[in-house]
Amino acid sequence: MGNEKRWRLVLLLLVLTAGMVVLGSWQWLDREEMADDLPDLVVYSPHPAEFTQPLLDEFEKEAGVRVRLVNGGTGKLLQRVREEQENPQVDVLWGGAVSMIKPDAGLFAEYETVNENMMRPEFKNREGCLTRFTDVPSVLLVNTDLVGDWKIEGYEDLLDPRLHGKIAMADPALSSSSYEQLINMLYAMGKGNPEDGWDYIRSLADNLDGNLLESSADVYDGVARGRYVVGCTFEEAALTYQRAGAPVRIVYMKEGVISEPDGVYIVRNAKHLAAAKKFVDFITGHGAQSFIARNLHRRSVRKDVAAPEGLQEKDNLVMISADAGDTEEIRQEWLERFCRIFHGEKG
Repeated sequence: MGNEKRWRLVLLLLVLTAGMVVLGSWQWLDREEMADDLPDLVVYSPHPAEFTQPLLDEFEKEAGVRVRLVNGGTGKLLQRVREEQENPQVDVLWGGAVSMIKPDAGLFAEYETVNENMMRPEFKNREGCLTRFTDVPSVLLVNTDLVGDWKIEGYEDLLDPRLHGKIAMADPALSSSSYEQLINMLYAMGKGNPEDGWDYIRSLADNLDGNLLESSADVYDGVARGRYVVGCTFEEAALTYQRAGAPVRIVYMKEGVISEPDGVYIVRNAKHLAAAKKFVDFITGHGAQSFIARNLHRRSVRKDVAAPEGLQEKDNLVMISADAGDTEEIRQEWLERFCRIFHGEKG
């Protein structure tokens, strides 16, 4: 069996095992026992199926609610929420960096989860409608079979001519993790001043060789499959593939790492509001958050849940922060500027 088939089989087994782990002392119900008249909950999410399915299965069994999941990139799903706001077709947007969602906060309903008092101080729902869900550092993912003895330790190394056309990055207008990478690059390479980071973006755009991917999944899957040497992604996805046996390693950028929470957001005028609130409480609860950290390799936002085993402590990384990028004006300006640079226009 080839390496690719082996690690994909291991990943499948991990997912199946994860789906059978009991998240807490919750009632188990067969799907057939659910009454036909129970309300559905419609969830839009950019998370991959191996992440969402075990959690949704448990939520359905605990709450007695049938969930309909719609997958897609964060940008496309957020656009659907905008277009449907007069007649919402979704109840919850599950995923998407807070910095990308915040400019559209008016699309989402005020709700404070029953777990709010257990959130770490930096992850409190200060806006009233933006519940933090997990803590997501930006990272680089390197294919160890392809990289050879090249040294990739940070953003500067992505400008190596040998990587021309071999870097995976999603369109930041479509992927919230890629938008977080853009913010991270601007602050890290601008040494705290994002305006000074645009020269780096111009050089990186040249090395991307006209290639932007449509989703975050295309990035980490492309690196794991050997289509790219390195990708700009996020910690949980990188660790999932690493632990599944893919020939990859995680790089925390030496120039600095921004760790941005993603969230779970109830859509304003949601048709199934009670079920939506139950879902937010469930997904931020101790049982689900412990399961996520233990089995799905993401850092929790709760004070009483430890980081996934094997991850580097933040104290050992060069952590930086951003104080822009989460307003509508800045987001649109930066996305348009990135687009102009990527397409060879003067940015």
